[in-house]
Amino acid sequence: MPTMQSGAMETEILSPDHDPIHVIDLIRKKRDGQALDAPELKFLVDGAASGAIPLEQLAAWLMAAWLRGLSVDETRALTLAMRDSGERFSPLRLGKKAVDKHSSGGVGDKTSILVAPLAAACGCVVPMISGRALGHTGGTLDKLEAIPGYRTELSLSEFEAVLARCGASIIGQTPELAPADRVLYALRDRTGTVENPGLICASILSKKLAAGLDGLVLDVKTGSGAFLRTYEDSAYLAALMVSTAEAAGTRAVALLTDMDQPLGCAAGNWIELVESVELLRGARPAERPETNFDLRELALILAGWMVHLGGQALTPEAGYTRAEQALMDGSALRIFFEMIEAQGGDASVFDERARFHKPGATQVVEAWRSGYIAEMDTTAVGWAVQRLGAGREKADEPVDPHAGIRFHARRGCCVEAGRPLATLYATTAAKLAEPVALLRRAIHFSEAPPHAGALVSRIFARQTAEEYLRKRMGAGQ
Repeated sequence: MPTMQSGAMETEILSPDHDPIHVIDLIRKKRDGQALDAPELKFLVDGAASGAIPLEQLAAWLMAAWLRGLSVDETRALTLAMRDSGERFSPLRLGKKAVDKHSSGGVGDKTSILVAPLAAACGCVVPMISGRALGHTGGTLDKLEAIPGYRTELSLSEFEAVLARCGASIIGQTPELAPADRVLYALRDRTGTVENPGLICASILSKKLAAGLDGLVLDVKTGSGAFLRTYEDSAYLAALMVSTAEAAGTRAVALLTDMDQPLGCAAGNWIELVESVELLRGARPAERPETNFDLRELALILAGWMVHLGGQALTPEAGYTRAEQALMDGSALRIFFEMIEAQGGDASVFDERARFHKPGATQVVEAWRSGYIAEMDTTAVGWAVQRLGAGREKADEPVDPHAGIRFHARRGCCVEAGRPLATLYATTAAKLAEPVALLRRAIHFSEAPPHAGALVSRIFARQTAEEYLRKRMGAGQ
């Protein structure tokens, strides 16, 4: 057990072969660009979980790790230590393969709401542990809590009961699972240490691996709205997460997906739920730039991989077909509504959505010139959504379920000056001015139609991920 001195964890003798560990030495070591070994990282993680290491020392180490980076070995050791910092959930009694999906963070990204019931309808069990809004990106839990009564905080026994009943459950991180991540996640958001591949990988995978998954699909965003803005940084994160998950015994695949514009036509909490339910009700958007076709397509691709890793389809393409059938025959919608009911929510609000949606203030932004929408600074769009009231600046700050942006035109659309471009919903009228200005700076027009980027640009499985990491390390990057 660690010895306590002056309220801080000072030393711990781990084995006769390891010297006593001092927190300040670990901070200096990482600050100076040296790698930490597995016992040292476990010491840090255990101290974070127990509260034995002061927050200021954890914050200092996080900044050192952000500046100096974490090696592949450090990332794996940190991930496993965080996974093992609390209890681990076992889905074995449910009698089905457990699969999940995680996104590295985006604007308008509501695919979790779609893929969880889709994969469950195809015979998998989906124990999904999600997060809240972080920085400029939205959070699945904030969206679901827009449903009156929906409980995102369940005990592990309640979690298992919902899974047994519905096949899918979306909850927040429980106190029992990966408690070290709860501390480090909140610190990263407050100390500007979010955008680091090793820290992102460890945070995401520690929660997912603690849920006892058989398979994990990772949606790694790239583009102007991603946490990691360059393609190579996103590719490295994707390969790192796949390699780390596979080394821990969980089959994994990562897809690099487009975040050069919001996903779908809505960015906010309640309005993203409405858009998702419309698709679950079988809406088939036309393949035009102004529709949410990209949301439907990406959800089916991700669900197809989940169904494949869950042993319910021989290939991801066959999984896509099964998922689309579950979308069109209404079985995924039924599971989604059953999950809402099982977790205390009132699904009837989706039949009364016009009356339920009551934003404090509304403003339509019109196109200020004619032409094609060529580019969107999606990070700026995300901050606009956040400052309308849909996100938070402090960890414990409430969000407005009714705030957000609904887009009437998207990248690639040809618009005329004076036509509606987007409708903004805010908590109060005073919150509209800054988001309107952000949106006007974020959207750029051109005379010619822009090049259409790929929705999914690259896929990493175990072999391709390990080859990528070897080449990158061999190149000294």
